[in-house]
Amino acid sequence: QLHLVESGGGSVQAGGSLRLSCAASKDTSGYTWFSMAWFRQAQGKEREGVAAHSPYGDQTYYSDSVKGRFAISRDDAKNTLYLQINNLKPEDTAMYYCATQRGPVRAPLADESYSLWGQGRLVTVSS
Repeated sequence: QLHLVESGGGSVQAGGSLRLSCAASKDTSGYTWFSMAWFRQAQGKEREGVAAHSPYGDQTYYSDSVKGRFAISRDDAKNTLYLQINNLKPEDTAMYYCATQRGPVRAPLADESYSLWGQGRLVTVSS
């Protein structure tokens, strides 16, 4: 059974950078055919889609709140998804989750588009 294993995150100061990774737990045939995304959920707030990547192509999607600071990428040879976060702000503090769905999705930043989720990684940004 496929699992998503996230790594990275931690505590950083405002203005800093970090990278989150999300690896498929086994060699997944056809990984390139999966839509992938990153979501986050701050304490007391709803889960928010921040970045998504199309399958078999280079189409990416970002929420307005992170556009220009976050960069999503994928290495299909390693079955791994990345989220590079630059110029971190205290409001970026949240649990970050990766998610996946086989094939294209109609709403890349909507959580109902994805059926498999990682366990989450905490990112804390101090001012």
